[in-house]
Amino acid sequence: MTQRWCALLAVLALAGSQNQPPQPPQPPQPTFRTEANYVRVDVFPTKDGTPVADLRQDDFEVVENGAPQKIEQFEHIVIRAAGPQETRIEPNTVAESRAMAESSRARLFVVFLDTYHVDISDSHRIRKPLIDALDRVIGQDDMVAVMTPEMSARDIVFARKTTTIDGFLTRYWHWGERNRMIPPDPEDEQYGYCYPNETKPQGSQQRDCTDQNGIAAEMIDRRHEKRSLDALQDLVRYLHGLREERKAILAITNGWLLYRPNQNLMRPLRCKGIPTGPTVGIDPRTGRLTTAETRPGVAPNASCDTDRMHLAQLDDWDQFRQMLDEANHANASFYPVDPRGLAAFDTPIMRQDVPGAAPAMVPLNVDRAMLAGRLTSLRTLAEATDGLAIVDSNDLAGGFRRVVADLSSYYLLGYYSTGKLDGKFHSITVRVKRPGVQVRARRGYLAATTAEVTAAAAASANTNAAPSAEAAAEAVAVEGALAPLPGYAREMPLRADLVAGWRRGSDGRPIPGFWVVGEFSAGTPPSRALDATILGSSGRTLARGSSESGARNVLIALAPSEPTEPGEYTVRVRGDGFGTVSVRVKLPPFDEAQGRPAPGAGGAVFIRRGQTTGNKEVPTADRRYRRSEQLRLEMPMPEAGAVTARLLDRTGKPLAVPVTVASRDDSDGTRWQTAQLALAPLAPADYIIELTSGTNRTLIGFRVVP
Repeated sequence: MTQRWCALLAVLALAGSQNQPPQPPQPPQPTFRTEANYVRVDVFPTKDGTPVADLRQDDFEVVENGAPQKIEQFEHIVIRAAGPQETRIEPNTVAESRAMAESSRARLFVVFLDTYHVDISDSHRIRKPLIDALDRVIGQDDMVAVMTPEMSARDIVFARKTTTIDGFLTRYWHWGERNRMIPPDPEDEQYGYCYPNETKPQGSQQRDCTDQNGIAAEMIDRRHEKRSLDALQDLVRYLHGLREERKAILAITNGWLLYRPNQNLMRPLRCKGIPTGPTVGIDPRTGRLTTAETRPGVAPNASCDTDRMHLAQLDDWDQFRQMLDEANHANASFYPVDPRGLAAFDTPIMRQDVPGAAPAMVPLNVDRAMLAGRLTSLRTLAEATDGLAIVDSNDLAGGFRRVVADLSSYYLLGYYSTGKLDGKFHSITVRVKRPGVQVRARRGYLAATTAEVTAAAAASANTNAAPSAEAAAEAVAVEGALAPLPGYAREMPLRADLVAGWRRGSDGRPIPGFWVVGEFSAGTPPSRALDATILGSSGRTLARGSSESGARNVLIALAPSEPTEPGEYTVRVRGDGFGTVSVRVKLPPFDEAQGRPAPGAGGAVFIRRGQTTGNKEVPTADRRYRRSEQLRLEMPMPEAGAVTARLLDRTGKPLAVPVTVASRDDSDGTRWQTAQLALAPLAPADYIIELTSGTNRTLIGFRVVP
C-alpha cells in the first residue's frame, strides 16, 4: 500500500517540543549580509577523500563569470552531532519549522523515499543505516524532512529529532512498493484491466491478442518514473525558494531507466485496434460537452488509450537533465542511495502486477542493461550536483559514513558580486591554492533583475506594515480551509469524514443531522457492513447506523435520538478487520431569526466521479482528486436564499474557473446546497471552494494530485 504519510510526520515532528530543557548560550556567529548582489557559497574541500580542516580565507579564490571576486566573509563550519535527542529544540508549529529552515546556520536535509522504485525488503533494510547516519550528521541547528513521490514539496515538515523519522520508518518499514503483487494505485490496476497479458490461442477460431502483452507493465513503469521525477523536480524548486544555502537530498531509490519516446508503445493492437483519444459526448446532467464516458457501465478504454499515447511520448531523460540544471541553480546536492546494495538483477523473475498470463522473463542481457542504466542515473545525479552516490555496494553503513564526513566540515564564503542584475545564470568557480586539494561548491546562481529587486523591496515594505483586521481574518479563514489537506497525503485502509447540519422536521422546526462518509482503500473491498456511532461530549452514545456490506464508499445518515445542542461531537466509524476511525465535527448554532445555521458550517459531503468510480458519482472521504475527475460538494443548508460559489487558490485569490451551484430537497426535510466543478483546467495544487449565502461564508479546501 502506498505510504503517503506527510501529515503523520508533521504531527510526530512537532510532538515533544514542549517542556524541553533550556539550551546553553551559543557563541556569537559572523554576520552575513543579504543584499541583492550578495552571494553565499558553501565549499567542501577534500584531499584523498578526507575533509581539509585547516584552510584560511586567503587560501580560497572565487571567480564569477570569469571575473575574480573579493571574499568579504569567511567561516569554517564543523558540524557535530546534536547530542541527546531530548536536548534538541524542535519547532512548535509548521510555520516555525520553515522559519528555522531559512536560517543560514541550519543545514537542510530531505530524505526522499522513492516508494515506486524500492521494494518492501529493501525499504526495511535501509532503515537502520539511514537513521545511524542521520544521528551522526544532524547538528544542533540542522533540520531534516521526509518526502515521497505522492507528496507535494509544500507538505514537507522539517524537524531536528531523528527519533521522529526512526519511529516513522519503524512503523512503516514496508513503504517500498516496487514489484508489489497487488497494484496499490487504481490507475495502475486500470492499465492491467485494459491490457491484460494474453495466452496464445490453441485453435484457429480464437483471436490472437498476445501483441498487447507487456503494454500495461511499460505504462505502469513509465508512469511511476514520471511521478518520481516530477516529485524530485518539485522538491528542488521548493528548496530553491526556501533559501540560498546548500541543501542535501538523500534519495533512497533503485534509480531510473529514464525512458525516451517509444512509438512502438502506440502501436495498433489486433484486439483493440488503433489507440484513439477521448471521445466527446454530452453530460446528461449539465448538457455540456465532456470527454468523460457518459454511458453507464462502459469501461474507460479510451482513457487507457489516451494515457498510452501520452506515456509513449515521455522523455524522462530530457526532464532529468533539466532537473540537474535546476538543482545546480538551487544549490541542492543529491546523495542517492541504492538500498539493494550489490544487485545482481534488476527485474523480478515474474511480474505479478498485471492480470492474465505469466509474462515472459526479461532476457539476461536486457536485464543487465537495465540495471546498469539505473546505476548510471544515480551516479550522474550525484556527480552533476556535487553529491556522492552510494550504489553497487553491500556496505551501506560505510557509504553513509562517507556522506557524513562529506557534510560535517565545510567553509562558508560570502562576496558581493561585481556582475550585473541581469536575470541570467552566473557561473561560480572556487579554487584552493594548496596543491592536491579538490573542491566541490555550487556551480552558479540565477541573478535577480533590477525589476525583481525593486518589487521585492516594495513587497518587504508591505509585509512589514501591520495587516488590517479584515486581511488577518481572511488569512485565518484560508489557513483553516487548507489545514486538513496534509492529513490526506497518507493512504489508510479506512478513512471517514463527517458532516453536521440542520434539516426541517415535519413541524417545520430545525432538527440536527449527521452524515458519515466511510471509504475503504482501493484493493481492500470490505466484506461486512460499516458501523458509525455518534458520541456526545460526555461520551454517551447519541445515534448509531450501519451500511450495507460490500460497498467501498458509503454514506450513512444519523439522527440523534435525543435533543442535541450545538457544539463538538465525535463519530466512531468501524469496519471489521480495518480498525476504528474517530472524526470530530462541530454542529453550528441555528439562527431562528434568520432561518439558517450561523456561520461556520459543519463540513460538506465530497462527491467524486471519474474512471476509478466507473463514471458513477460516489461519496468520498478523501479530498484528493485527479484532473480527470469531477468534484461536487453537498452542504446541508436549509435556508432558501441564493447561494453563490467560486474557486480560490491556496492564497485566497479567486480563479476564473466556473463553479456550478444548485439546490436539492430530500424527502427527510434536508435541503442540500451543491457546488460542482470540473478539474481538468487545474494544475496539481491545493484549492478552496467558497460558498456564500447572504453573510454566511464557508471555505472548504481540496487537493488536485498528479
